[in-house]
Amino acid sequence: MKKLSSLLFAAIAAAIGMVAVQSGLIEGLPLPGGGSTATTTLGPIPARAGDTIRIATWNIEVFGEAKLQNPAAMNVIVSVLRNFDVIAIQEIRAQSQEVVPELVQLLNAGGERHFDYAIGPRLGRSSSKEQYAFVFDMASIEVDRNQLYTIDDTQDDLLHREPLVGWFRARGAPPEAAFTFSLINIHTDPDEVDDELDALDDVFFAVRDDQRSEDDTILLGDLNANERNLRQLGKIGGLVWLVSGTPTNTRGTAQYDNILFHQAATPEFTGRGGVFDYLREYNLSLDQALQVSDHLPVWAEFSVYENGRPGPVAARPAAGSFPAN
Repeated sequence: MKKLSSLLFAAIAAAIGMVAVQSGLIEGLPLPGGGSTATTTLGPIPARAGDTIRIATWNIEVFGEAKLQNPAAMNVIVSVLRNFDVIAIQEIRAQSQEVVPELVQLLNAGGERHFDYAIGPRLGRSSSKEQYAFVFDMASIEVDRNQLYTIDDTQDDLLHREPLVGWFRARGAPPEAAFTFSLINIHTDPDEVDDELDALDDVFFAVRDDQRSEDDTILLGDLNANERNLRQLGKIGGLVWLVSGTPTNTRGTAQYDNILFHQAATPEFTGRGGVFDYLREYNLSLDQALQVSDHLPVWAEFSVYENGRPGPVAARPAAGSFPAN
């Protein structure tokens, strides 16, 4: 299988962004080496455990102008998003660049919360282009926009929609002791999923080893594969996945979406996470739920403290420093 021979990082212009979710609970911690003891169940999200943040991923199917004009669907989307601190969104499909800002306005309605966003370029080999975005709550998450970039594999062209990478820090702990992490936002092409999964292990290592030296690297998104079929990506030693044996599509028939990270490198994971079944949570019919998306959000909970507990942490390299606020 051909691998990425080079991964160049192209900085992209970021706009203004935001977050959120509610969901099922995973009982048990994943195990390294291509396995997991996690059992994902569906139900209301539990109360937060101490000083934590919740990271989520959601493919909001064909999210564009038409969906913005559907008040019932948007009410559900906004309600779902408001439950999380940072969410990676896939399948933003619109000519207009106002779709995500309008979503942010809805999230911020009422003035009780202030969400923001960072968005990537329109991507795809066909005329149907898509964008990735990170949406986050500014009270609990900060982003370094100077460290936002899109993976560039133009030499090999193995990735239909190259991942968007962002670098974040949790608020709520002293800056020098706060949990910092990289997110890799990905939507694989179902027709090329095997080749892309065989390239994403290279992407994971390239992001982990970039100039920021960030060991807390989290790959999340719509993989179009379950945890048993992650190919080269799933063979990374110590890599664990959040969802195991649970559907993530709205019809409840297949698993596509997941959150993956290295267990030893990311002890900030609290062991809690799941798949949010908004169909049952909001008592929707299947047709009503499918107007929202054909995917369910997936989420995971992490401590706001680096290494998962209060205390001093080693200083990060100057090249990886967040700008002063």
